[in-house]
Amino acid sequence: MSSTFVCRNQSCETPWEQSEVEIRNEGQGPLFRCPVCGARNYLEQFEDDEGNAVYEQVDGKPFL
Repeated sequence: MSSTFVCRNQSCETPWEQSEVEIRNEGQGPLFRCPVCGARNYLEQFEDDEGNAVYEQVDGKPFL
């Protein structure tokens, strides 16, 4: 299963496949930084039926 993310920076909006970005936690939950502009793009983490991490992009910062 492949997820497509889009940079939320209005001047960038570059689309990315999950395999093209590094997902990490910088203290505000999972996110990826756009390889083009460096903008933070927040994600929500779920588990699929096999227990693998699956990510869905969220608008803005997640509530912690």
